[in-house]
Amino acid sequence: MYPCSRTTRIAIGFGLAGLMLATRFHHFGDALHLPDASWAIFFLAGFYLPVDWLWGLMSLAVGIDYASIHWGGVAAYCITSAYVFLIPAYAALWAGGYWSASRHSLDGRGAARLLLTATLAIGLAFVVSNASFYWLGGRIADLSLATFADQFLRYFPRYLGINLLYLSMAALAHVLSVQYLQARQRA
Repeated sequence: MYPCSRTTRIAIGFGLAGLMLATRFHHFGDALHLPDASWAIFFLAGFYLPVDWLWGLMSLAVGIDYASIHWGGVAAYCITSAYVFLIPAYAALWAGGYWSASRHSLDGRGAARLLLTATLAIGLAFVVSNASFYWLGGRIADLSLATFADQFLRYFPRYLGINLLYLSMAALAHVLSVQYLQARQRA
């Protein structure tokens, strides 16, 4: 976990929860909605926050899904017995962020390594969540490895790109905040 004050952690936690509330309703976004930032949020939670925030953010995600299906008109297509596999998927994202916090600074090389770790965590989360949906969700008729590979290649680049964009913006905000605080301390 990245070393910061309790107050900063709380602000980050509520900021991440607010971002989830603002984006979770639409996976890829559209002209009126930002794409879902949940995976980036879980990675950032691992980077900045203790594990109890993981459970709170998971609960928030379930609550948003419930509300969006029951009151927001979102289809329940993805809610199957495989939904429980989001727990290890989100935990993998959180663990990637947690692991990165103690090993990667956000200078040039450190930022590149952090984004590589994020890519691996996003890839693992994608495989866990999508393989479980594919093989256990009961929604796909053709359960061949070739069809799964086709679906992986179809959707993974979008998930990866969206989440790396959010993480890049967070890294930029982190660097600017640290530089601002260091300048204030010197003055």
